[in-house]
Amino acid sequence: MPRSSPQRTAARRDEIISACEQLYQTMSFKEITMGEISVATTFSRPSIYNYFHTKEEIFLALLQREYELWVQELDLLRSENESMSAEAFAHALAVSVEHRPLMLKILSMNHFDLEENSRLECLVTFKVAYGNTLKAVRRCLDRFCPWMSDEEKQGFLYSFFPFIYGIYPYAFVTEKQREAMVRADVGYVYLSVYELTCACIKKLLAHGK
Repeated sequence: MPRSSPQRTAARRDEIISACEQLYQTMSFKEITMGEISVATTFSRPSIYNYFHTKEEIFLALLQREYELWVQELDLLRSENESMSAEAFAHALAVSVEHRPLMLKILSMNHFDLEENSRLECLVTFKVAYGNTLKAVRRCLDRFCPWMSDEEKQGFLYSFFPFIYGIYPYAFVTEKQREAMVRADVGYVYLSVYELTCACIKKLLAHGK
């Protein structure tokens, strides 16, 4: 295979992205450096710069991959079901969000920094993936929610996507955070990603009936 072939370039990019994903399981965004990523791959740090100029570009590519996987799941949902009740659709869409904890984590913790510190061409490629996710959810609404008007479907998207951007800190908390909530006498009820998302979707769908 030629050294500069698109297939080889894509494979190398994927290796770097996967290494970053692996590190993010045990390290914070701030702790992860290009040097740390290079140790987890077969590349030297200077070699990584041939594919990504910043750490943020790698994370943005990782988030893009998460969006693409979500689109695949949503399209499969449509291909396997001709129709669904509002209850069943809320459940299925919430489950698809629950399957993407990494996506939710990046969106909640680092999204602005990733876009701010990435080259425009990287950001455009990412936005294409983001746009495809919006379209995939819209296609599901078209299939499973025929009672909703175009305006209501657009309203659903404008409410649902900002919601998922902030859900991670509510569903994933450390023991230190729990202890702080107890001492502050907040009385917060902890719910899962599925529980929070399904409740939100049901309310949004109810507005369209």
